[in-house]
Amino acid sequence: MTPAPEAVKEATGAAKSTPLAIVCGGGDFPLVLAKAAAKTGRDPFVVGLVGSADARIEAFPHLWLRLAEIGKFFAALRQRGIVEIAMVGAIKRPEFADLRFDLGAAKALPSLAALFRGGDNKLLAGVAQLIERRGFRVVAPHEIAPGLLAPAGTLTRHSPASQALADARLGGALIGALSPFDVGQAVVVAKGRVLAVEAAEGTDAALARVAEMRASGRLRLKGRQGVLVKSPKRDQDMRIDLPAIGLATIGAAREAQLEGVVLAAGKTLLVDREACARAADDAGLFLFGMDL
Repeated sequence: MTPAPEAVKEATGAAKSTPLAIVCGGGDFPLVLAKAAAKTGRDPFVVGLVGSADARIEAFPHLWLRLAEIGKFFAALRQRGIVEIAMVGAIKRPEFADLRFDLGAAKALPSLAALFRGGDNKLLAGVAQLIERRGFRVVAPHEIAPGLLAPAGTLTRHSPASQALADARLGGALIGALSPFDVGQAVVVAKGRVLAVEAAEGTDAALARVAEMRASGRLRLKGRQGVLVKSPKRDQDMRIDLPAIGLATIGAAREAQLEGVVLAAGKTLLVDREACARAADDAGLFLFGMDL
């Protein structure tokens, strides 16, 4: 008797989805990635970092984890046969002395302490190395969902003028020059003048500073001026901490009275491209992908 197609798929393994762990910081991006992974046949298991991740991750098979619970993390992955791990979302970085490590972290304590003496890129790259030394593989979000990368060109009704493009190139050069200092991945530039550089506060808070300076009169600019530039640091590990924007950043750019947002094409994550484009159109902003 010929077996049913479903039985053949099960026997060959074709019906089985490949599990994927998504370590979740804050924001919508972890949810967007989990949904995208499920649509492509992956089996997402989301690991929510306590104090950072949104409770909405509980819509998926999940585990809540404190940053120092390394042994618990690896045990959960091995129990589920998970090899591949993606890390996405904003993380509230603690002081090393405030962490309470479990027994599984004992061997890693010296190297972890060293990682905390530096910027976020150094810390996250070191964590990725620690994960891979344990036999797992860290994958880039765009390996799972290539459509999340910002494309080249104009994504909105408005397009950047020549001055805005010049400001974007200046911003990209500045991010590259600051890369050895592991500072940030966003700057605001208006007519050749640097208005803000992202540091530990994050992109939206940097934009809020620009909005406050304009409101208080410390920045005397007429009408919409300035461009937010988002680009990875030079030699950025493209698997982790890629620059990303979503609706909140579009709203913050509107409040800062900018002309628009320029993203490094193919190197920046755009969470919900269509929604961001609509929001930018409604705010009178341009959204543009550029080779930076």
